[in-house]
This record gives sequence, structure tokens and C-alpha cells, in this order.
Amino acid sequence: MDYFVHESSYIDENVKIGKSTKIWHFCHIQKGAEIGEGCSIGQNVNISCNVKVGDMCKIQNNVSIYEGVELEDYVFCGPSMVFTNDLTPRAKFPKGRERYKKTKVCKGATLGANSTIVCGNRIGKWSMIASGAVITKNVPDYALMAGVPAKRIGWVCKCGNKLDDKLNCTCGRKYIIKDDTIDEAIQ
Repeated sequence: MDYFVHESSYIDENVKIGKSTKIWHFCHIQKGAEIGEGCSIGQNVNISCNVKVGDMCKIQNNVSIYEGVELEDYVFCGPSMVFTNDLTPRAKFPKGRERYKKTKVCKGATLGANSTIVCGNRIGKWSMIASGAVITKNVPDYALMAGVPAKRIGWVCKCGNKLDDKLNCTCGRKYIIKDDTIDEAIQ
């Protein structure tokens, strides 16, 4: 075994776990889930059936990733953040997995502590969702989102710093406006 699973965690059959991944206390990884290489899965995390988690993701304590959610590489899920997969759930009238709304979290996105991602949305690459924000629509690449419901309040660099008014970062990267989003300028 080239990954670590704490003895208090449960790993169902038919699960793929990449090398150097660490799964900590009281986690449950359900059948059909795929977790990439070098991930850190914090305490009390549930990864539901058929969920795909990319390489080098960090999932903090108390996060449940429900079926229909996909995380690309380098995604950060802050403590106790929430995913959904059904817009109109009823205990008495479950819809079944074929009716779950898909949510894609693109490469490098950060989902802050206690943020909520309403299903059926795309979270753009290298975007940053503030703690406690509620995402109800698609998020552009590199967007800084905050509030309830969340609105774009700025742009962030790939490194995580907020960009200035000219779309420049203190790390030296520069960005250009492209349609309704921004993209890194070729230097």
C-alpha cells in the first residue's frame, strides 16, 4: 500500500487511492470513488460513491463530497465547507443518482471554510471562494467570490494573492481580460 489510511477510517471495495495520499481519522470513502496522488483527506471526511478527486487536493475536516461532484487537481476544500447534489431534496421522494446535478471544481480552486456550493455549477480554475460564501451560479476562472449569495469582489492570482486594478500580482504574474473572465498574460 503506497498511501496511508488511519485505522478508524472505512474504505469500501472498488475504490482507487493514489500514492502518497493520506486519509486521516473517521473518514469514509465509498465504492467507486477515485482519489488522486498526494492528497490530504482530513478528519471526518465522507467521499461518496463515484466521486473523482484529482491529484494534490487538500480536503479539510468535516467535508462531505457527494456523488455528482468532481474535483480537479490542486483543489482546496476548507473546514466544514458544503457541497449539495439536489436542488429540491425530499426525504419522502428521493430522485436517485441519475437526477443529481453535477458540480465541477476546476484546477487550483479554493473553497473557504463553511462555504456552500449549490449543485449544478462550475467553479473556475484558480478561483477563490471566501469563507461562508454561498455559490449559486458558475464562477469565472480566477474570480474572488464573497457573500450570500456570492458575488465577484475581485480577481486572484494563481498564487492566491488578490490582483491590483491593473490585474497585476505582487508575485510578478500579469493577467488580461478575456470575455467575462481573465487569463494569465503570456510573458
